[in-house]
Amino acid sequence: MSLRLRLLLMIGISLCLLWGIVAVWMLRDLNAEMRRTLDLRLAMSANMVAGLISQNPAAWTIRNGTKSNAILTVPMTAKGLACQVSSLRGEVLARTPGATSVASATITPGFSEREINGERWRSYTVEMQDLRITTADRLSERISLLRDVMAAVIVPFVVALIGSLAMLWIGVRSGLAPLERLRQALASRSLDTLTPIPDTPIPSELQPLVDTLNQLLERMRVAISRERRFTSDAAHELRTPLTALKTHLQVARITHGQDSERALNYAEEGASRLQHTLQQLLTLAQVEGPFSWNESWNETQRTYSNEVARLAMRDAAPNTPERIELETNEPPVELAMPQALAVTALRNLLDNALRHSPAQHSVKLKVQAATEHVCFSVCDSGPGLSTDELSQATQRFWRRDTGRGSGLGLAIVVAITERCGGSLTLARGSAGGLEAKLTLPRAR
Repeated sequence: MSLRLRLLLMIGISLCLLWGIVAVWMLRDLNAEMRRTLDLRLAMSANMVAGLISQNPAAWTIRNGTKSNAILTVPMTAKGLACQVSSLRGEVLARTPGATSVASATITPGFSEREINGERWRSYTVEMQDLRITTADRLSERISLLRDVMAAVIVPFVVALIGSLAMLWIGVRSGLAPLERLRQALASRSLDTLTPIPDTPIPSELQPLVDTLNQLLERMRVAISRERRFTSDAAHELRTPLTALKTHLQVARITHGQDSERALNYAEEGASRLQHTLQQLLTLAQVEGPFSWNESWNETQRTYSNEVARLAMRDAAPNTPERIELETNEPPVELAMPQALAVTALRNLLDNALRHSPAQHSVKLKVQAATEHVCFSVCDSGPGLSTDELSQATQRFWRRDTGRGSGLGLAIVVAITERCGGSLTLARGSAGGLEAKLTLPRAR
């Protein structure tokens, strides 16, 4: 069911029910008011005739069973109203022209309803002296009058209701026009169009929807761009190791002895490099995308700085742990991030420092805690980087001409710090080499 039809049904049915209840209430009050008004007319007519009789009582005196010779007439008080004057014994003294006898069936004062000659009458009787004055009207005439009044009221009511429903249709259609324009704008877009929706004048109720759609389009654009970049980088970076691996295997096949063994060693080294590059690419894609490790990490799990340093040192130098010197006097500090992310970032820094430092030199790792963050400083004894090289070091696949590795380690560290609210600073060491400062947020 469309939103327009749903709105029309909900509002239209509610409007009809509301107007129907009001109409029933109004007609019920109208019926009661008309009955009261017509009864009041009967009572007033009877009292008026009684007043006229009281002005000339001699004309209505019955002596010895005969009436006086005075002219006895009862004026026509209202259209459709019958009036009759009779004695208490039931003798009719006067009645309105064309009125049937209602006094014979009416013997008690006040209002009553009787059926006389096949017609239903409502009468009002008042007694004074020796006379009984009765006024009556037909219920059929009352019903006809009530029907005419109701028709006069219902017809404009129905016309107003139909007009209201028509205006409701126009209003709903006009009110949903911006939503229809938005739908058409989205439907006319191609699959590659991920630009934000233009800021055209729209109702304030639709602005949050447009903002949410723009945010969704931006996230989709970033995600697609990241996937395309990952595919391009992977294709570019894996082409060379695969080619070298294939070449060494071909050489090993056509040679023998030391040449064949040397080619196999080169092939094994190329396979290791290829495996490392693939692992780094997958880690980078995982960090830049949704955190898969968050599925197994929650607020109840703790990440401490000393544990992060220990695990990173173990992974970076499993066979030569003496090459990393840890300097810290700080007590364990809790970090506001998953342990796997912190260990991955610090391990990449240590691995980068170990690769560029001479074998006989060690790498220093300092852990310093501040009020809102923890700083891991990694200092090596390598050749260091120039100012231009420092600005390019965190780019993907950037390596020196003689550099080894995949060129993704520092890019992964930057991606982790951007996601977790940390930072990475590279600078020339005071005694040479490179100093990398990894700042990670503390848990509150």
